Amino acid sequence: MLNIKQSFKIVIFGFIFTFFSSFGQSFFIGLFNSNIRFDLNISHGEFGTIYAFATLISSFTLIWIGKKIDDFKLIYFSFFVILLLFFSSIFFSLVNNIYLLFIGIFFLRLSGQGLMSHTATTSISRYFNFNRGKALSSTWLGLSLAEFIMPVSIVFLLSIYSWRSIWISIALLIFLFLPFLSFFTVKNITLASRENEGEGKGKNYSFKKNNIKSWTRKEVILDPKFYLISLVMVALPAINTGVFVYQSFILESKNWDDFVIAKSFMFYAILSVGTLFIAGPIVDKFSSRKILPLMNIPSLFAMLILFYFDNYISSYFLLGLMGISNGLANILGSSTWAEIYGVKFIGSIKAVTTSMMVFSTAFGTAVFGIVIDMGYSIETIAMISFIYIFVANILIIIFKSKIKPVLVK
Repeated sequence: MLNIKQSFKIVIFGFIFTFFSSFGQSFFIGLFNSNIRFDLNISHGEFGTIYAFATLISSFTLIWIGKKIDDFKLIYFSFFVILLLFFSSIFFSLVNNIYLLFIGIFFLRLSGQGLMSHTATTSISRYFNFNRGKALSSTWLGLSLAEFIMPVSIVFLLSIYSWRSIWISIALLIFLFLPFLSFFTVKNITLASRENEGEGKGKNYSFKKNNIKSWTRKEVILDPKFYLISLVMVALPAINTGVFVYQSFILESKNWDDFVIAKSFMFYAILSVGTLFIAGPIVDKFSSRKILPLMNIPSLFAMLILFYFDNYISSYFLLGLMGISNGLANILGSSTWAEIYGVKFIGSIKAVTTSMMVFSTAFGTAVFGIVIDMGYSIETIAMISFIYIFVANILIIIFKSKIKPVLVK
């Protein structure tokens, strides 16, 4: 039987993979926005359109590639994802026109935000049953760490080195570190690997003792509650991506210093981490579906802050509240699907849900870019975002009783 040592190894694997997923995340790519636009002589809207369409295609590609995690041993699938991220980073350093920019963003979004996070969360969701919430919270600490150290570090490095040199260094780091880590953490993990039941003893996991039906991907897509949950799930990635990618526009609009949002990311990361530590045990005790209506409430207040306040201090509250929602979303975005639809086909289901998240980031980026180029203010965008979050939350509260797993007797 697999033991606590193996459980620890797979959490470390997930932690490192979510950390390295940052290289394809919007907050990270957004740090290079100004440099890329200057080199290629493109506007905010043009960059946003390219980013959105590349992300959109990557989300569709992820549906097909992501389900392959159900067909191959985890170590082999992990090596494929690592090589793809390595290639993507090298390619991105060579971008010198809008066509290559499109391809470069496509590969980064597919390999980084898409497949790296998909591999980490699917592995955790499948392996852990009794401690899934805590395991996911520990895993997502990797991305939170990246969100804490990367913004200020990259802004500083960009003042010394070219953005292309930084991406070459990233590629070397991926190639030298990730294969070694994967081999020594998950080489023995198979599709049948599960957390020992003894590791969950003493915990309140009564709802997990039930025999939950494992849905196929086709069944999930035809289930109405899938779309109800999705309305809430897509809000955060869409809005966060818009804020991250167009952080330079926010700085200009609010007359903030170049380092204000970069430093605010530290608050984002700290509160995200704090939320992860609190939310993990709560999810294990009460279930994801009971916590889901609370997920976007902090972001609701964040949009009000972005709408009403111009002082640079408000940036810390803005990113801090977004961080709290992010911490909740990182856990609920994986545990909710496994809790409601079972784990037998979780790889193919997560391929769809992760693709949906990536698609929402494309949508958010496109809408932000178009609205900005049309001359609307960041305050207008904040109010539109507020209205969407509010409506989605009202719907999930009204139909909360419908969101529950189907039990097989």
